[in-house]
Amino acid sequence: MERPYAALTELEITSSMHTRKTRMFELADAFITLSGGLGTLDETVEIITWRQLGLHEKPIILLDVAGWAQPFLALIEALIEGGFVAPAHRRLFEVVPGVEEALELLRQAPSPETAAPAARL
Repeated sequence: MERPYAALTELEITSSMHTRKTRMFELADAFITLSGGLGTLDETVEIITWRQLGLHEKPIILLDVAGWAQPFLALIEALIEGGFVAPAHRRLFEVVPGVEEALELLRQAPSPETAAPAARL
């Protein structure tokens, strides 16, 4: 449904959103969520859930530019307070205010070759 960015050097077209998310997962060593809408929220929650389920140990970073992540964090806190999410799941992802902080977290992360293996999708 979306038009591709004109300066793309590579484009993959998938048959469904699930296939798209699986393909992004296969290609990624880490995930950084930028501000976005419902699709971004869906992808972020799914990749956090996959980590919760032990399917991967890849870093997940939410970029909180202009407070974009604050409502999401408030929802997570409400779920924890309601007993629906374990407090330990706060550590499934990191939230940073900008690109430099995100890059620093990535520099500190274990390389994909040395990270603990996880279950296959």
